[in-house]
Amino acid sequence: MSSVAPSSAPTPLAPPAAKESPARALLDAARAHDRSGRVTEAAAAYRAAIAAAESGDEPRVLAEALRHFSLVQHRRRDGAEATELCRRSHAVAVAMGDSGLASEALNSLAAYDLEAGRLATAGDTFRAALRSATEPRVRGSIEQNLGILANIQGNLDGALAHYARSLDAFLSCDDERGCAIAYNNLGMVSADRQLWTDAERYFRSCLEVATRIGDVHLRGLALLNQTEVFVARQRYEEGRQSAEAALAIFDRLGARANKSDAYRFLGVVYRDTGRPALAEARLRTAIELAVEAGGVLEEAEASREMARLYQDLSRNQDALRLLNAAHRLFRRLDARRDLVDVAGKVEELEGTYLAIVRDWGRSIESSDSYTHGHCERVAAYAVRVARALGLDDAEQTTMRLGAYLHDVGKVKVPHEIINKPGKLTAEEFAVMQAHPVYGVELLAGIEFPWDITPIIRSHHERYDGSGYPDRLKGEEIPLAAQIIGIADVYDALTTTRSYRGAMTHETAVAEIRRCERHWRPDVFAAFLRTVGAADA
Repeated sequence: MSSVAPSSAPTPLAPPAAKESPARALLDAARAHDRSGRVTEAAAAYRAAIAAAESGDEPRVLAEALRHFSLVQHRRRDGAEATELCRRSHAVAVAMGDSGLASEALNSLAAYDLEAGRLATAGDTFRAALRSATEPRVRGSIEQNLGILANIQGNLDGALAHYARSLDAFLSCDDERGCAIAYNNLGMVSADRQLWTDAERYFRSCLEVATRIGDVHLRGLALLNQTEVFVARQRYEEGRQSAEAALAIFDRLGARANKSDAYRFLGVVYRDTGRPALAEARLRTAIELAVEAGGVLEEAEASREMARLYQDLSRNQDALRLLNAAHRLFRRLDARRDLVDVAGKVEELEGTYLAIVRDWGRSIESSDSYTHGHCERVAAYAVRVARALGLDDAEQTTMRLGAYLHDVGKVKVPHEIINKPGKLTAEEFAVMQAHPVYGVELLAGIEFPWDITPIIRSHHERYDGSGYPDRLKGEEIPLAAQIIGIADVYDALTTTRSYRGAMTHETAVAEIRRCERHWRPDVFAAFLRTVGAADA
């Protein structure tokens, strides 16, 4: 979902004198270029307006030109110059005693802090700007930005209230562009709540106003956001058309991060309509454009969608590599103009991790009808033991992922060995004992955010040193590996295998008690209290 960058509302032009000054004429021309998406021409005209205002001693024109040029440079990712221009605008406004222009400059500076993730500073500056703002369009812009801040912090009710006040302010002064931005933001909150009918209505209103006033960039954003609604409602052809229209606009404007979002949506459309080759090509372009533009969020979201494509294609290792990349990128984001709830996105990403790893675990089990569901059951047992030991949520996630993949190395063990009905020969058993090492080798190119390698390598190690593959003993064995190990043994004992029938719960627990020396005392005790209890 793409938002309008936090900014100040346009300053109304001062009533012209009998003859408009050269500086004011240059500012008017710059604003016209800016609204029409002619960025290079706008930048040149703003520079000329600033020079003319300085030489002609026109502080109001100077303050306006500095701030508007600041917004242009900010969109072009020149943050240092944008900030300096806006500070100059604020200083000029304060010097001439114009609280309205000063509040607009504060609003823009706070917006830059917001995009940079300096939330506390941004909030304080927005509220200071609101206290000094008198014009409805300026108050509307500040309320809009406070709504964005509330949304980033996960306060959707607060965001809605700010956006509604923003819309009321813009309507009261007939500021159509401000209304369009408010419609866009109300649509985004509605989409976050999956209120797709409301979201579509708001985005349609935004698109209509942006088209009427000729704001090309805002029209592109409305088309892009509308695409997400169409995809969510499975109206894929409308989504494709909307994304392509947005792409054409952003290509003309040179907005690479926005182009990345458009390509991402096209990739999702092609993926969800069964055209994987086209989907992969579009998503790859989305990632490349995001990297070129320095768009961390755009790269993370495109990587996540590509991972889902690879999951659909059972390219699990490729999927996990991209998920790891997305996870690192999301963790770098504290806040963005795009209304990012980073915690929510990371939680969603971790859900995708679990889904892909679970699918991979199931695919491993598919070669052995006797072990169907084994990884999921081991995961469930292991998490119960982990909770009894007081392990936190992150450690439990590690446990679950490790359980799903603890036997991944068995894909390299010959089928006839895995399914042999009788006792394995010494040579065959040696091959079977290599599966933890095979598993680590298979995952060597994947940098998981969770350390599951010790689980995979050491889940058959035993506390008394009788396990494999490294004959680890006592505290040398990772805690997580011991937890997965005891859960693995219990599930193996209580399910039918090619070489024997299933044991009852009681018999299996008795067998584990007989081998108590295999387990850490705290793990053994936690297992007995949970999985091994009589009512398990």
